Amino acid sequence: MFENLTEKLERSFKILKGEGKITEINVAETLKEIRRALIDADVNYKVAKSFTDEVKQKALGANVLTSVKPGQMMTKIVRDELAQLMGGEATDINLSGHPAVVLIAGLQGSGKTTFSGKLALMLKSKKSRSVLLVAGDVYRPAAIDQLKILGEQVGVEVYTEPGNMNPVEIAENAIKYAKSKSISTVIVDTAGRLAVDEQMMEEIAAIKAAVKPSEILFVVDSMTGQDAVNTAREFNERLDYDGVVLTKLDGDTRGGAAISIRSVVKKPLKFISSGEKMDALQVFHPERMADRILGMGDIVSLVEKAQEQYDEKEARELKKKIYKNKFDFNDFLGQIAQLKKMGGMKDVMSMLPGMGKALKDVEISDDVFKQTEAIIYSMTPAERENPEIINPSRKERIARGSGTTLAEVNKLLKQFEQMRKMMKSVAGMGRGGKMPMMPRR
Repeated sequence: MFENLTEKLERSFKILKGEGKITEINVAETLKEIRRALIDADVNYKVAKSFTDEVKQKALGANVLTSVKPGQMMTKIVRDELAQLMGGEATDINLSGHPAVVLIAGLQGSGKTTFSGKLALMLKSKKSRSVLLVAGDVYRPAAIDQLKILGEQVGVEVYTEPGNMNPVEIAENAIKYAKSKSISTVIVDTAGRLAVDEQMMEEIAAIKAAVKPSEILFVVDSMTGQDAVNTAREFNERLDYDGVVLTKLDGDTRGGAAISIRSVVKKPLKFISSGEKMDALQVFHPERMADRILGMGDIVSLVEKAQEQYDEKEARELKKKIYKNKFDFNDFLGQIAQLKKMGGMKDVMSMLPGMGKALKDVEISDDVFKQTEAIIYSMTPAERENPEIINPSRKERIARGSGTTLAEVNKLLKQFEQMRKMMKSVAGMGRGGKMPMMPRR
């Protein structure tokens, strides 16, 4: 989402390259470029102006260490100020109450219903809470059907009242039902309109008054840019919500809403959502987002994603097999499955420092492992467990079965053998062995 902004900010820092120190003269051009980059990314003009004024003040007051170049110092100042502008630190969702009631608001098409399903899964899997989804959009039958499908996908019950056109009554009855079943969290999906109107505002205000939610989240489509910020302001004036959710961050968006929204509405950005997968929801961390904007990657989020898929028992068994050089194609398939669970390959790789820019114009398909999986699935169980038995005739059969060529099968077998050797040598180092000598070319 921030590819163009990242590129322009990098260009602006290069203006200071070779400068001995930061002065009012040489910093002026850099700040002008930064302000232009932010406005091009659809950041509110007043926010961009205030931001660069703050950066200027900090930059001119900073003591540049002899070991740090002015361009590096400016990058650090911009990174810190960006994080501060977006909220400084992550803000947790308030789940007080028995049950805790989370009210979801926003315009039609902003992604409220999908977000409700994603939030239900997150609370269930990461906070071990029981969840009830409430279909409060009584005007759009498709919304109720959609919520039922999502509820089924994430294993969460959906409360509906066919024929009842009173969303306030439905929400109140759902909470009574949740209490009777000892369900700890109720998520109320509400109706949206194509634009802010009085009827919608009165209705959601009535639901708020009736159910007294512990948390009200405003869901906004990041692709609408500055309109997203304006809509957020209008909703907040009437609803006084607790936090903002930015959806569709995987779309063709310039990212300005993520930077502007906190400053304009004075409410924290709590979640960011991208993609249709139910696990494609993240808590918003301003510092991590600032790092990503400046091309520094997001290693912490990458590690967290990996840990979510980490099974300690499996890892111990795998370690034993690697020590004994028994890592086989079944284990390889397991590692591919874990990597796929972490999300889209491009998204995962973009979290590595410097990779965002490198991947800008590169298309990485999520089907990148399909050919590898096809070759492995064409092997017999014995061949997967003992790759060394795969002779030329077996290779030909595997190639025919997987719809690949003999050369592609040979390539995978060679890569796999190299990987096994590397894993064994790394495991040896972990046991106190010496680092293996690299072979001379």
